[in-house]
Amino acid sequence: MKRVIRHSSFVIGFLILNSQFSILNSFAQDRPTTPTPVLTPFRPGGAAQPVNDEQLAMQLYQARDYVKAAEVYQRLYDKLPSNYYYSYLLFCLVETRDFNQAERLVMKQQKYEKRMLHYLVDLGYIYYREGNGAKAKKHYDEAISKMEPDPVQISDLANAFTTKGEMDYALRTYTRGREMMNSPFVFSFEMASIYERGQDYKSAFGEYLNLLEVNKSYLNTVEDRLQNILAEDKDNEKSEMLRKALLTRVQEDPEMILYSELLWWYSVQQKDFRLALIQAKALNRRLKENGERILEVASLAISNGDYEIALEAFSEVASRGPGHPYYDFARAGILNTRFLRIISSPAPSKKSFEALEEEFHKELKESGENAPNVPLMENLARLDAFYLGKQNEAAAILGRAVELPGLTEAERSKCKMTLADILVLTGDVWEASLLYQQVYKDFKNDVLGQEAKYRSARLSYYIGEFAWARSQLDILKAATSKLIANDAMELSLLISENYDPDSNTVALGMFARSELLDYCNEEEASILTLDSILMKFSYHPIFDEVIRKKAGIRKKQGRFAEADSLLATAVSDYPDGTVADEALFERAELNEKFLDNKSRAMELYQELFEKYPSSIFVPDARKRYRTLRGDSNR
Repeated sequence: MKRVIRHSSFVIGFLILNSQFSILNSFAQDRPTTPTPVLTPFRPGGAAQPVNDEQLAMQLYQARDYVKAAEVYQRLYDKLPSNYYYSYLLFCLVETRDFNQAERLVMKQQKYEKRMLHYLVDLGYIYYREGNGAKAKKHYDEAISKMEPDPVQISDLANAFTTKGEMDYALRTYTRGREMMNSPFVFSFEMASIYERGQDYKSAFGEYLNLLEVNKSYLNTVEDRLQNILAEDKDNEKSEMLRKALLTRVQEDPEMILYSELLWWYSVQQKDFRLALIQAKALNRRLKENGERILEVASLAISNGDYEIALEAFSEVASRGPGHPYYDFARAGILNTRFLRIISSPAPSKKSFEALEEEFHKELKESGENAPNVPLMENLARLDAFYLGKQNEAAAILGRAVELPGLTEAERSKCKMTLADILVLTGDVWEASLLYQQVYKDFKNDVLGQEAKYRSARLSYYIGEFAWARSQLDILKAATSKLIANDAMELSLLISENYDPDSNTVALGMFARSELLDYCNEEEASILTLDSILMKFSYHPIFDEVIRKKAGIRKKQGRFAEADSLLATAVSDYPDGTVADEALFERAELNEKFLDNKSRAMELYQELFEKYPSSIFVPDARKRYRTLRGDSNR
């Protein structure tokens, strides 16, 4: 078996490098669009330069004047019977239906290369275009029957079939080639490409996975190809096929680690962090890793709001004990994740915050206030300032943090931004703005600086400096961080649609104040301000944003039925508004996760991808719809 795999590795490596189909062999019925004709170059004086026969032939070919092109290519071929001139001449003859001359041309060229079986395919194709399908089939079958266990000859023949659109014959060629070479995995890349073109993705996945049986160095190539296939998967069908194929391979051949590697990669791509964690644990155990992959899952889960999986991942690493190199990091990760989970939960109690604060202090007492624990200190400061009303204590924590030895300038600047956030909370807008600007100045070309600039622009928006805020946000639309760019675009759009320097901006100003009140956790005051907008104006373009904002606050307060009703109003009253698709998605999510109405959630997800097919929420909506339907369990 080892001998076969080594041989297959060489063959597949050769074939991958040579799998591009050349124009020298191609004249398919469904040919590619002919390129725009090349213009004849001109002399400076304006007179056209003379062209030789080869240039003239190409100009005529590109202009699709195949009759005249055939005449010129015939002259060129008579002087030099090369494959290049042969291919263009044959194409022109077939297109002009000069089948007798085309047949004579193939017979003549075949004398020069008797072992090349693609000439039989050329003949068969001529008969096929002539309307003689039986005779075409006879030549195709003859070509396959004359094959030898030669990878170059097999590849050449399969390419000839492929360029003629005869995909079934190409697959037969490769399959028989495998049998003759006694190598079950050779030609996997080529066969996968054919299956992919024919939309037989199940077979394509199987062939791409076969490549890993040959050589693990193909892993990146396989991942790239699979990613391209999954890029267009609106119904999640391809993804489900791949998931089942990978699970089957892992179960049938548990010693093949690459399948587990690929399953881990797939689960991360699909944001299936439960499956990703299972695979990360298995790979960590088998490869004797130190938990880096598990921690990577934790980080990705946090960034996608899957705090339960993140907690499991951190706990897995922390369970290895104090001697583990990532023990302290994992323990801190558990606390920081719990903080994120609680602030993202609806209507968390003050007692839960107090209990978490106590755990933060306990951890910092045990492991110390040091550079590695600065993220802990930042979150403790946020907890104290925003949720327990201890702004002075929070400022003191951050003051100690920025003085710690070993702290990088980036870490110090993050603490400054957290302090600025707290200053916004306390109303010290001027000092907060100075800190944001300071961080931006120090990290102008870094994501950290872009984040500081965004928060500064948001602050300008809060206090009614709309023109300045919009100018800064428009710059951030090109930010390297996609999240920052998206946030900047969304806020800029809100201002643009509701701000006119020559007219009244009262509604936008009131809405901005409501957002600042919500930022400061003054939720009822924010609701009153939003209601004032609805009462003050008989109509305003910002109404749909107002209703959606109210829904968000009610959801944060745990008043889910009221939030659902408000979102329904935003969708029904403003179906063409900028927030309709997002409001519909939020309704579906609300029914799925908090109102325990799965069937209603499915209806709403379906309504989203039917009414708003171009919405950015459609991919997630389709995925959740299929999950609720139970597709992943079939």
